[in-house]
Amino acid sequence: MKFSNIAFLNKAIQASLSAGKAIMDVYEIDFSVSLKTDKSPITEADRQAHHIISGALKETLIPLLSEEGREIPYDERKNWEYYWLVDPLDGTKEFVSRNGEFTVNIALIKNGIPILGVVYAPVPDVLYFASDEIGAYKIEAFSSCKIDASWDDILMKSVKLPIKKDRNNFTIIASRSHMNEETLDYISKLKELHRNTEIISAGSSLKLCLIAENKADVYPRFGTTMEWDIAAGHAIVKYSGGKVMQAGTTDELKYNKPDLRNPFFVVSR
Repeated sequence: MKFSNIAFLNKAIQASLSAGKAIMDVYEIDFSVSLKTDKSPITEADRQAHHIISGALKETLIPLLSEEGREIPYDERKNWEYYWLVDPLDGTKEFVSRNGEFTVNIALIKNGIPILGVVYAPVPDVLYFASDEIGAYKIEAFSSCKIDASWDDILMKSVKLPIKKDRNNFTIIASRSHMNEETLDYISKLKELHRNTEIISAGSSLKLCLIAENKADVYPRFGTTMEWDIAAGHAIVKYSGGKVMQAGTTDELKYNKPDLRNPFFVVSR
């Protein structure tokens, strides 16, 4: 298969903006919360964002695996060379608690590795995007871009990642909603290695984006996550020069496994 990486990246960016606007329409009203079979929350915003993104990406003729889409057996997807991996609303708990730390995640996977990723945070109105061809970028006030903005317009508004800045502290970023004993032990060991440490928290895939941006040095995750939770953020980190490795190894995380749960992992600059 041959395609323009930039054309597909632009398609994913526009889909994320449309999904983000629909999410904010729900966010600004009283909404109901349901529980899925795994007891995780879901709202109308999750459903609408999935519908918008899947519709926008359908014309690429590339298979799509989404948290809110149908379950696709491994026998059906194991031979996919390319596929879209989507979390229409990452951080539903943050959405429900109205702290603003939720994102739209869209990644394109090739043979188990993300080759492009888009992460859009609607409340702060910040877009992160990356590909293996151009590197990683950030745009603030993203919704000021027209829905059909040209690629040149998008690139002109963006800043390349990582952003160079002097930091005196070794900064560890942790999940706002999922701290556990294994993570606390790992953080304690980092504190022993680094004299000046700082711990910050964030929700959703923003944690990976803050690593890519150079606002933090390491993000350990010793808990259950799914492939769609981190694939787009993985791309942002990878193409900004960072790493997403299975904990205790030098193996990069892979996607489209028989079991869609991720192993424990560490993200670093």
